Amino acid sequence: MNPSPDLVPLLKQLRLSGILSSLEARNRQAVEAKLAYTEFLALVVQDEIARRDQRQFAQRLRRAQVLNDKTLERFDFAHNPALNQAQIADLATCRFITEHAPVLLVGPTGTGKSHLAQALGHCALRQGYDVLFTTHAKLLTQLHAARATDAYERRLKQLASIDLIVLDDFGLRPMRSPQDEDFHDLIAERYERSAIVVTSNLDVDEWGAAFPNKLLGAATIDRLRDGAYRVILDGESHRRPRPLPDTPSTTAGASMRKAKA
Repeated sequence: MNPSPDLVPLLKQLRLSGILSSLEARNRQAVEAKLAYTEFLALVVQDEIARRDQRQFAQRLRRAQVLNDKTLERFDFAHNPALNQAQIADLATCRFITEHAPVLLVGPTGTGKSHLAQALGHCALRQGYDVLFTTHAKLLTQLHAARATDAYERRLKQLASIDLIVLDDFGLRPMRSPQDEDFHDLIAERYERSAIVVTSNLDVDEWGAAFPNKLLGAATIDRLRDGAYRVILDGESHRRPRPLPDTPSTTAGASMRKAKA
């Protein structure tokens, strides 16, 4: 049963045209199950809410710039057997966001820090939070560009308003002045107001080396450490080159050895 032609423009006028996609199926269900009018109305309203939630999630995911496959479900805990899975499960509840607490993920290259950080970002997105995933270098570049166009204060306020920033590869390259000032401004602006996840190949005690102004560095790191959840990932890199293919000479040599045997 198709919806009445008069109903289509009315739904569009109310910005409820999404109901049309499930209206026929819900109408058939109501007839077959002999649902009351209010029960039928509840079904189509729930469908509309679900569609809007999905659309908003897709928009948040696009703005967040996290990779779709970097979720907690796809994280390889077997490669990190020493990782405290209970702690990760607690972080996945996003309680740290309501606490406005930092999460510091440290460990060698290739141990899964970036994946885990983005996975926490996915958990936050599913709970309705706004998230931004960026690298430390990219963030500094954006703030520098904002300074050059007299948009620094506006950009700083935009970044400060995001519920969760996931900052990857902190300290990969030492900062130069005024990069350390820009970074301090952002951390100070978000301190005790918003949450941040930071990944780094350096231990937290080594972060001071990334700042040319040691006093400014100490003040910034002190805010990042305050009340932070610290996760250490250890072990060998999960990144491996593809095995080399057998060369004709190797194959021939192996055949000759078999023949002699």
